[in-house]
Amino acid sequence: MAVTQLIRLLVCRPAARATLYAHRSYSKVSPLLAERLHIFESLRERRGSVKRAEASEKTLSIRLAGGQTVKGTAGVTTPLIVAQSARLKGALVSKVNGQLWELGQPLEVDCELQILGFDTEEGKQAAWRTAACVLGAVLEQAFGANVFREGASELGFYCDHLQNNSASSLNDIEDRCKDTAALKLPLSTLELNVEEVRELFQSSKLRLQLVEEQMNGPTVTAYRCGDSIGVCNGPLLPHTGLLKVFKMLQLSPVTLANQTESSGLMRLLGVAFPGVKDKEEWEREQEEARRRDHRRIGTDQDLFFFNDVSPGSCFFLPKGAHIYNKLTDFIKSEYQRRGFTEVMTPTLYSTALWERSGHWEHYSENMFTVTSEGSQTYALKPMNCPAHCLMFEQRVRSWRELPLRWADFGALHRNELSGALGGLTRVRRFCQDDAHIFCTPEQLEEEIVACLDFVRSVYQVFGFSFHCLLSTRPTPCLGEPEQWDSAEQQLERSLQHFGEHWELNPGDGAFYGPKIDIQIKDAIGRQHQCATIQLDFQLPIRFDLQYVGQDGQLHRPVMIHRAVLGSLERMIAILAENFGGKWPLWLSPAQVMVIPIGGSSESYARQVALQFREAGFMADFNEDQGATLNKKIRSAQLAQYNYIFVVGDKESESGTVNVRNRRGKQLGMRTTEEALTSLTQLQDSRSNLEEF
Repeated sequence: MAVTQLIRLLVCRPAARATLYAHRSYSKVSPLLAERLHIFESLRERRGSVKRAEASEKTLSIRLAGGQTVKGTAGVTTPLIVAQSARLKGALVSKVNGQLWELGQPLEVDCELQILGFDTEEGKQAAWRTAACVLGAVLEQAFGANVFREGASELGFYCDHLQNNSASSLNDIEDRCKDTAALKLPLSTLELNVEEVRELFQSSKLRLQLVEEQMNGPTVTAYRCGDSIGVCNGPLLPHTGLLKVFKMLQLSPVTLANQTESSGLMRLLGVAFPGVKDKEEWEREQEEARRRDHRRIGTDQDLFFFNDVSPGSCFFLPKGAHIYNKLTDFIKSEYQRRGFTEVMTPTLYSTALWERSGHWEHYSENMFTVTSEGSQTYALKPMNCPAHCLMFEQRVRSWRELPLRWADFGALHRNELSGALGGLTRVRRFCQDDAHIFCTPEQLEEEIVACLDFVRSVYQVFGFSFHCLLSTRPTPCLGEPEQWDSAEQQLERSLQHFGEHWELNPGDGAFYGPKIDIQIKDAIGRQHQCATIQLDFQLPIRFDLQYVGQDGQLHRPVMIHRAVLGSLERMIAILAENFGGKWPLWLSPAQVMVIPIGGSSESYARQVALQFREAGFMADFNEDQGATLNKKIRSAQLAQYNYIFVVGDKESESGTVNVRNRRGKQLGMRTTEEALTSLTQLQDSRSNLEEF
């Protein structure tokens, strides 16, 4: 009976189970893990006594997403209790007043509560972070590996570890993870400062190094899962039993930062799900993503390629260059309407500039350098902002000139790790629709609203939905608190005036200023962060930028970093996958295919193709006399030509074309002038429509 009660306690009561784990002996684990567990539980007990002393147990008002309000008790009621009482299924994590919150963490004040499941990005990431904890425990306990880092990304969860000599298949690890998760192990977390982190991981220099690299602020979250201790970068699930399905994807070597040779570390990547249906949906999404992969589209449509002679640098072929130039022309046409002027700046600079801007100290390892005669070191620019500061200071500026809006399409180079390179999404040579705005403090709010309107107008053309994140002061940061408060308030007012959905992203601003990140959603529901609007307090100070105000005194300008598309290379990848290679007419590198029926109409077909090329369209002519008409049409459809013009003797005599789109829909007989006028209107309006 006692054994039955113990099992029931372990499986069904996470809180009691946590207490049991806290007081058990660690004889079944290695001395290293036993010492780590002892330190963790000592720190947790210390934190628990402080929390118990601070608990108020006052009555709370909790407002749910549907408008319902429930009562709770401070320090006692958790989001999990609320979800269970409201019979909300699939709960994995929550948001309390917009901030991510673990289901098992007691509420503290009156709040708005959102319960999130696996169908949200936050819920999926919480599940995968928890799966990483399970995997870490399995690798250590079942396979004797040394785990040094665990976490989650948009691809899944992972553990970086050193293997022992025992052989284990991915299927073996999957089974072990499933069995371990079924134990419904509780997950305990602690916020640790640097000293406590060093105490906890004192026995592993590599683990400590990687943990300290993960620390964006003064603390980091440590967790306990079973007899394993690690670090996580966000909320976890209440217990492991919420994960029912595990799938290991791949095992690959890890190259650490600042190292060119293999460290011996291996990364095991996997995914996990609350149920089989979630896994099946993920598999469907993966298949659709593979079908839309921009690398496959780039090859199939002859758009671009990569070569080892210049790793991470794309070779754009004529059709790819056409898309690249169309995007650039689009943004440049918006510049003319929105008061931006283009500048051109050098690519190579002396380290003196980067030392002055502060990039040499913090970013030099990501920069490509060259040495000229006299041992002078130069670096290829990874960003344009220091050069624009140099331009601002070339002469005395007046308040009458502000705001100055300078745009720069110069090529940028960043020394990304070879293991991080992936098609067009992560490259070493790229170009941004980069711009910097220098304005007075009084002009800041209006400029931010104008930047947001710019973003909205561009993303509407692509059909992207989006939302904004206000990323506020990180720790540590540069600048006075009052300066940060004022800037964050102005950004918040700008977002409220803008009127689109936005969320607070506390502590995720850059060390030199708060920012607004814009996340888009593509055709298959994936999130991408492209546009950014960034305030910078430090560069105007470092370059001592000043303007003469209306009062005749010198004042410091505000600097705004702004990109709408972001990297053109990455945007082309996103658009290729969003459209599935079916480019809208205005972007398409294959707009019109003219197909003659019979030899007598070949001359007319050439004439039509030439007429459309002279009008600026990407028009081609099929001169394969050995292919049937159906084969020619099918070939044009597979090549994603937006429109197919079929011409024979009848069309030749009447000056017409028989039009169909790439989906095979017949659009009827049109004169060449009518077709040219209609396609010109579609192209100029940047419409995504396929009929005219």
